[in-house]
Amino acid sequence: MSISQSVVGVILAGGLAKRMGGGDKCLLPLAGKTLLQRTVERAQPQVGLLLLNANGSSLRFARTRLPVIPDVFPNNLGPLAGIHAGLKRMHDDNPDAEWLASFASDTPFFPTDLVERLRGAAAASNSLLAVAASKNRTHPIFSLWHASLLEKIEEQLQSGDIPRLQDWVKQQKMVQVEFAADAFDPFLNINTPQDLYAAEPIAALIK
Repeated sequence: MSISQSVVGVILAGGLAKRMGGGDKCLLPLAGKTLLQRTVERAQPQVGLLLLNANGSSLRFARTRLPVIPDVFPNNLGPLAGIHAGLKRMHDDNPDAEWLASFASDTPFFPTDLVERLRGAAAASNSLLAVAASKNRTHPIFSLWHASLLEKIEEQLQSGDIPRLQDWVKQQKMVQVEFAADAFDPFLNINTPQDLYAAEPIAALIK
């Protein structure tokens, strides 16, 4: 079994997109494709099964043909709740799967070898969590999570104390994997209309 086939992926699309005026930021167009479409195209070849984490009606994502899974915990608790939803679905439907790869839905240029490199680093360091980084900044939404982390994340969410994902991953036994950012930062995320404009010339370079 290849690395990609042994990994389940989840795209996190549960954010409130306040800096974009609300709504589903991932459905915004960038050079002829939505941000979500670009994310799916880059993530799908890297995993055996791809899920989409989003709350509310799943009909708005019907074109992706992906299984849409909502947060188990209510009140939009953030990306850790999305990771939990992915791990829970993986545990229920694919109990033999060991790893969940997570992707942001507003970061359309992430590396096409992301999962392969994260999996290699996790194996080499015997870590339960591998986190992507660029320009010496971690990008915890782009991470590889071992199935055994489900219980720990569930306990954290049940506690009512919901830390920033950045802070939570730093408290774990994790390995950080640095990705090159020479021509552009592959983890450029689209938070504002200005970010969307800045991404246009980069999209022209991406095949």
